Amino acid sequence: MKFDRDTRRKLFSHVVSVACLLCVGIAIIPLGSILYESVLKGIVVINWSFFTENQPLPCNPQFQSGCQFGGIFNSIEGTLLLIGISAAIALPLGILGGIYLSEFGRHRFGDSLRFFADVLTGVPSIVVGIVVFSLFFLLAQQGLIPTNYTLSVLSAGVALSFIMIPIVARTCEEALALVPNSTREAALALGVPKWKAVTSIVLSTGRSAVMTGALLAIARATGETAPLIILDAGSQFSFQPSAGLHQPTSSLPFSIYNWVQSAYPNWIADAWGATLVLVVLMLGISVAARLALRNKYGEGGVV
Repeated sequence: MKFDRDTRRKLFSHVVSVACLLCVGIAIIPLGSILYESVLKGIVVINWSFFTENQPLPCNPQFQSGCQFGGIFNSIEGTLLLIGISAAIALPLGILGGIYLSEFGRHRFGDSLRFFADVLTGVPSIVVGIVVFSLFFLLAQQGLIPTNYTLSVLSAGVALSFIMIPIVARTCEEALALVPNSTREAALALGVPKWKAVTSIVLSTGRSAVMTGALLAIARATGETAPLIILDAGSQFSFQPSAGLHQPTSSLPFSIYNWVQSAYPNWIADAWGATLVLVVLMLGISVAARLALRNKYGEGGVV
């Protein structure tokens, strides 16, 4: 049986559409499984004390009376501290880097920076942890920093910032590239200096997309565990909140990693509760990023 050209095109289009839908369905299966397991096993330990108490001592409620499940207050505090340090370093550097690549980097040096930013985006996070550990260790050997900063919340925050910088820079560049050239030309025609046109007009026009990239970078860093393991930014035996930037601290990913390997039921239950909190946190950041992008571009592009 022979088909004409239009029939073959329509048939091919339907086949590709079904294949795409099938791929989406396959991709949703593991995501749905993660959400289902997290909610099913994590919701049983979620209560007010889970957010206000620190990590409990390990115990088995079947054999020990008074065994407590405790909470994740110190892990939440440590996570916020790590994200605050990494964001304070990565966001200014990443946004400035994105501005340079978008507005001034139309040459070989700029192309090289783009290439290295893309490479750094794909570097395993554990490699970043090793590099930052080596850097802090060498600085401590030279007497430039105290030795206790080598394994600390500060070194872990720096490692997370290294992960965030290329993401922020590339997304900022793409966001500013969406701003029409007519906007730049209009500002320059009015006698506005280029630096002021970029910072006050171009960056302001694409600020929602820049914020979206920043939120996605924060979400990526929030869920990282490997650099925290290398830099000892937490300990399964540290039950108190962080005492300073030179001390280790707990965090949600690190606590989950430690608790889930233990043989203590109260820690395993807390690991599922912390997993649910982390999933909800990642979901909230992603939804906020999508809302920011939709509000900016949902009605006819960049304005």
